[in-house]
Amino acid sequence: MTYAIPGSTPDGGGPIGETYGAALVRIGDESLVVDALRGIRFTGWVAPAESGWVVALGDPGDGTVATARSGVLEVGAALAAALHTVVVVARVRLDRQLVLAAFRGTDELGRYSSDPSREPGADDEVLAEPFGVEHAEAFAEAVGRADAAEELAEVLGEELDTDSVYESERLARVLGLLGLPRWIVAAGALPRDLPTGPPTKDLVRLGAGATGAKGVVQGRAAAAARRRMPPPPAIAEPPRADDLGIDPWLL
Repeated sequence: MTYAIPGSTPDGGGPIGETYGAALVRIGDESLVVDALRGIRFTGWVAPAESGWVVALGDPGDGTVATARSGVLEVGAALAAALHTVVVVARVRLDRQLVLAAFRGTDELGRYSSDPSREPGADDEVLAEPFGVEHAEAFAEAVGRADAAEELAEVLGEELDTDSVYESERLARVLGLLGLPRWIVAAGALPRDLPTGPPTKDLVRLGAGATGAKGVVQGRAAAAARRRMPPPPAIAEPPRADDLGIDPWLL
């Protein structure tokens, strides 16, 4: 089953899906998350606490959403450090790439990409295969689901047919295994109500760290500047064909 909301892809091929990014914070009080996000001038939404987790959704999901060129991955790291807790980050780009990361306090526990070659700026020698599958055990242990590690590794290591399968489907399976809110796979519906998720009226909307009319004004101004400053790539040193002595023309 997929919860993706129809969108469009630049090349007109493959599955049509949305781009979204979420930081899932292991904490029971969303006000603590909101306060931390104000300090880094975050733009996006914060959902009410659910089963001990608070979800912050970046706007845009794969762009810069906070200070210091921070995308949702950097925001997740900042929240984990500031709140001394576990944060799991999930980012989906056009339903063709899934990125996961987990943090505990100031420590990064691991980072995964289903296809590093789909990262903006990646050249032809970056390999189009799952990277970071070995972190499945760390991801599972971080959320208290150590028994799911083996199955999680299988899900992360699967090479999907991007012409027929959404990465949101993989993410839904991951979230189910880890016991995390599955409704985030519908985050592309924002600012409309989220299918299966909390109504938009229950979310805190932040624009560059502010709420209300001030947030709208600040958010628009910040968005214009941030579009020219994209966040760093999800995988700093992705696997490359030349590292393995492979002729890229043979791929």
